[in-house]
Amino acid sequence: MAKRKEERLSKGFGGVVFMKGNRAKPYVVRIKVGTTINEEKGTAYPKYKVIGYAKTRADGILMLQDYHNNPYDYENHYTFADIYKKAFDEYIADKSKSSIQAYKSAFKVCEELRDLEFKNIKTIQLQHVIDHSGKNYPTLKKIKVLFNVMYKYAMRYELCPKDNSRYVDILKYSKVNPNARDRNPFTKKDIDILWSMKEDKWYQIALMLIYTGVRIGELLELEKKDVNLVEQYFDVTKSKTDSGVRRVPIADCILPFFKNWYEYSQAETLICMPSMQPFKYRDYVDAYWFPLMEPYGMQRYTPHCTRHTCISLLAEAKVNQTSIKLIVGHRGAMTLTEHVYTHLDIDTLIEAVNKMYVPTSVKC
Repeated sequence: MAKRKEERLSKGFGGVVFMKGNRAKPYVVRIKVGTTINEEKGTAYPKYKVIGYAKTRADGILMLQDYHNNPYDYENHYTFADIYKKAFDEYIADKSKSSIQAYKSAFKVCEELRDLEFKNIKTIQLQHVIDHSGKNYPTLKKIKVLFNVMYKYAMRYELCPKDNSRYVDILKYSKVNPNARDRNPFTKKDIDILWSMKEDKWYQIALMLIYTGVRIGELLELEKKDVNLVEQYFDVTKSKTDSGVRRVPIADCILPFFKNWYEYSQAETLICMPSMQPFKYRDYVDAYWFPLMEPYGMQRYTPHCTRHTCISLLAEAKVNQTSIKLIVGHRGAMTLTEHVYTHLDIDTLIEAVNKMYVPTSVKC
């Protein structure tokens, strides 16, 4: 039986060429990028660059179409966020609204990976997200599924060497909380230690977190234009949840720290690196948080512990639950009655945070 002649692709579109041998993806997908001339022999040969490899010719043609719609970077500097967007468009966008929201929520948990080159991400870095997320097992499963989908896309288009999502372990958390330590509030003894270092602007950040209850990402992304030092509040405009977008009171005891950082920072953000560039989560945690905690035996605490510390101190000071939820951005956990009273003014919330514990040696 004669072999059916395959339809020729249009000139300049590229080619999908079958390679002999036992291959999982036998079709090489390529485009012509020039001509190599051998002056000595007087011959010329086309010069190609390979886009990727495909299981079928049809898949290869789809790959070429995708290339022409959004040309590949042959050096492949795609970040975790880039691959998420591509995988979202190909595998997630047509799912149900609830499924789409689950994927989006899972992606937000992976903030520390956002700007890393995807091809260089190691299994240990994926596992770190799981181990330090503070999420329950059902949420961890959603994160793992997101990893699987992203690597499915990346492997299909030869954008990473192997599927690291296969080695991420969540089963060990099926019956336990993966981050019990993330829910441990600072003891008053350890809070006192932080206050003893209050002249150091890097320790000030830990106290700013404790006495505001904001997430570390919310503080690192806080822009100076959203800080009102006169009326003692700042606006969180970027958060993991809708209820996280809120106005946060600044307690009297930490107002000097906000003023100090406001004067120090030459970046758009309130908190910045010594180079005056905004912080990325991973850079701050690895280079500042844990090195600052370790000399005092406090490496068991993560930045998320400050949020639980704030809630504990507010509760201990007998601040009402409605005010606490407003301060830390837990509106979603409010009762119907509490929602009626969400008009509490900022002065009332400042009064609430001023009731929190501070060492007797500290003058506010």
